[in-house]
Amino acid sequence: MKIELVFIPLPGIGHRKPTIELAKLLVRSHDRFTITVIIIPSINNVADDSTYIASLSTKSQDRLRYETISAVKEQPITADPKQPTQVYIEEQNSKVRDIVLRIVDDPTRRLAGFVVDMFCSSMIDIANEFQVPCYMFYASNATFLGITLHVQLMHDEKKYDVSELEESVVTELEFPCLTRPYPVKLLPYLFTSKKWLPLFLAQARCFRKMKGVLVNTVDELEPHALKMFNNNGGGDHLPQVFPIGPVLHLENIEKQPEILRWLDEQPAKSVAFLCFGSMGGFSEKQTKEIAVALERSGHRFRWSLRRPSPYIMTERSGDFTNLEVVLPAGFLDRTSDTGKVIGWAPQAAVLAKQAIGGFVTHCGWNSMLESLWFGVPMVVWPLYSEQKVNAFEMVEELGLAVEIRKYFRGELMTGEMETVTAEEIEKAIRRVMEENSDVRDRVKEMAEKCHVALMEGGSSQVALQRFIQDVTYNIM
Repeated sequence: MKIELVFIPLPGIGHRKPTIELAKLLVRSHDRFTITVIIIPSINNVADDSTYIASLSTKSQDRLRYETISAVKEQPITADPKQPTQVYIEEQNSKVRDIVLRIVDDPTRRLAGFVVDMFCSSMIDIANEFQVPCYMFYASNATFLGITLHVQLMHDEKKYDVSELEESVVTELEFPCLTRPYPVKLLPYLFTSKKWLPLFLAQARCFRKMKGVLVNTVDELEPHALKMFNNNGGGDHLPQVFPIGPVLHLENIEKQPEILRWLDEQPAKSVAFLCFGSMGGFSEKQTKEIAVALERSGHRFRWSLRRPSPYIMTERSGDFTNLEVVLPAGFLDRTSDTGKVIGWAPQAAVLAKQAIGGFVTHCGWNSMLESLWFGVPMVVWPLYSEQKVNAFEMVEELGLAVEIRKYFRGELMTGEMETVTAEEIEKAIRRVMEENSDVRDRVKEMAEKCHVALMEGGSSQVALQRFIQDVTYNIM
């Protein structure tokens, strides 16, 4: 009899793709595992999301199946595209339950547990109904997981509300997952917002109930943060953690687009790559500052430039229709030999090229893992979600990145972003492109550790085997 796991990823490319890659990894690692991935469409049903979901339905196999549900639309709350993600996910419970019932009724499969996304933690209630354990796949890092749990602990046990700290004299917070104090100015909007904080507190309480958490990180990358869980330094009811990363979706580009062919012709480590994720876009004013910085730096560049989204929770960034309008006059002509402004870019494929010497990133965790995997040092420019934490960790804790500035006021979730000057951007690009910098050496060393972690006997391979043993032990 096959051992069945139900995977429930969050809608959205940054969560769904690594979750599916983890499912593939588990199926390859244990010949008795079968996995059903329940696909919940995005709340706004964007075209590219629908295309990707349609492509998955053709890839179902005997041991890895994809079940797509139709999102609930009849409830009034769903009509609001700005509702919190957690609320939208909870609305899908009945559809998820129906799929699980069909699995339970199949005599060839034995349901062994759920693996849910960090934003789908409320699905633990359905796992409890079927009396199976619920695990979580945490698509971010151990540091942010530790901060989230500690913020919840402070709130519930000490009535300490971090959303009120902006009006207090407190400037730093101590977190057991960090070796140094964390600036209050760098708390993500998710924690400083009276609207979002209660949802994240509820989410953290669910985290503590999980049978275990698979974290997309590497033991050698975040040893101190992981020690918090090993030593139970964050209070009671901490779940066991399995650092099984890096789990990466490395695209197979069969026919190389022009950008990849051009990179093959450039000297090693000579090109700065700027890319800010599927939701990262900039105003015309900020766009001009970036252009001035690139031209002044004198370095070759490839810049994935997107227009800002009116509201990133419901609409991704798009391409500008006329670059001549948003860029400085004559910029494209003056930089035609050394640089190119593009729209969408196959990010992982670009980072894999030897020509890339530095990566200016929005600090999405998947992007940072890809950069480390390919040994490319980063310039951090956090734009939303937990990215200020990611940037702090990479620069201050680990020394694997270069900062543009210490503090960024505003973020894309509020629609208000402070303009970063050309001088600041140019300085950071020059620093990250230095040939023999300490940052470049540390990134190269960490890249080697990430590769070793996934090899036989490596730390992530060992953690994955521990998870497999935990699942199989539950059904004995």
